[in-house]
Amino acid sequence: MDKYLCIVSIDKGMVEDTAEEKFFRESYAQELQRKEHERELEEERKKVKQQAMKTPGRRGEQIKHEEIDREIIRRYRLRTK
Repeated sequence: MDKYLCIVSIDKGMVEDTAEEKFFRESYAQELQRKEHERELEEERKKVKQQAMKTPGRRGEQIKHEEIDREIIRRYRLRTK
């Protein structure tokens, strides 16, 4: 299974990422990996959360939240090895 394949529940149906969403997800994940400190990830999460409050339901903010969570988990797993 492709690690970037994300199926989300929207109302009554299931939706896969479009090609544009997959590209956005991959490039945003790379951007997060370049951030060196946990503090930077938390600041990014705060910005995304504020933007999501201004424009609720936007797919971009949903993807960003998912990728921030994945990056935090990835770093945790690297530290615990």
